[in-house]
Amino acid sequence: MDEVRIRVLKNGPYEVKGAVTLTDQKRNPYKVEDDAIYLCRCGQSANKPFCDGAHAEAGFKAEETAE
Repeated sequence: MDEVRIRVLKNGPYEVKGAVTLTDQKRNPYKVEDDAIYLCRCGQSANKPFCDGAHAEAGFKAEETAE
């Protein structure tokens, strides 16, 4: 089984790397072709659940760290 890694990017999205299947609330799969996907945390993306960079324009700040 391939390892999946999720990294929280400072003031940005979640970076998800590895063999992952992303589905919507009806269990329909999203088409994922890249080695990494970036999931929106700020809520401003026009392409949810994926990040489109809107966090930069919105001034999204999130610097939490793991305890």
